Amino acid sequence: MPTTSASEIQDEALRMSRDPRATPTRRRVLLKLSGEVFGGGSIGVDTRVVRNIAEQIAATVGQVETSIVVGGGNFFRGAELSQAGMDRSRADYMGMLGTVMNCLALQDFLEQCGVDTRVQSAIKMEQVAEVYIPRRAIRHMEKDRVVIFGAGAGLPYFSTDTVAAQRALEVHATEVLMAKNGVDGVYTADPRTDPHAVRLSELTYDEALARDIRVMDQTAFSLCRDNNVTMRVFGMEGEGNVTRAILGEQIGTLVTT
Repeated sequence: MPTTSASEIQDEALRMSRDPRATPTRRRVLLKLSGEVFGGGSIGVDTRVVRNIAEQIAATVGQVETSIVVGGGNFFRGAELSQAGMDRSRADYMGMLGTVMNCLALQDFLEQCGVDTRVQSAIKMEQVAEVYIPRRAIRHMEKDRVVIFGAGAGLPYFSTDTVAAQRALEVHATEVLMAKNGVDGVYTADPRTDPHAVRLSELTYDEALARDIRVMDQTAFSLCRDNNVTMRVFGMEGEGNVTRAILGEQIGTLVTT
């Protein structure tokens, strides 16, 4: 029987490390941050909030491979602009550009924390971002670089929730982390209006559908359910919650198939 040499073993290990289908050797997550998070509840970028997020992400570098999808609601919302009479496609493209502004803000604060960061955009803008290439994103993460995905899907009519699910599938993230403002998980009802609402520690996608609990938009929800993607919904409020979620602590609500 032929034996396997040490060099062949090393070559196989190298091949696996370059194969995007290979199971990550470390925990790999995709963090979804809404535009409202960046704005601190107002229009524009709240630098204090973004700096705090960057510091929490920086605390996990070297332990977890992290990519991020950001929204642009602190600048533009395509659906709302469309309701005001603007062409929906053009309004959505404006929203995509807003996400890139948030990407650059987060990149700046991450690099101030000493974190090597790459922004990848679904719309070509070579002066400020790389073109979105899944294999390159995987290699960046393997080298302890944080990758931030901007410009949504590069197409109108797609929410950044859907983009988060799609990107997680392409980079083989082991979990999608949905950061929420004003709520610390998934509840049986809206806790802001129903005093009897109860937070759920675990939930299946089928249970969420049966109870009509809107964890994220329906397209994104279906992508995660149909492809067996685990999701954790957690609140931004609370000291170090972003760090805790990235490291895999049991906070918020775990949603599985």
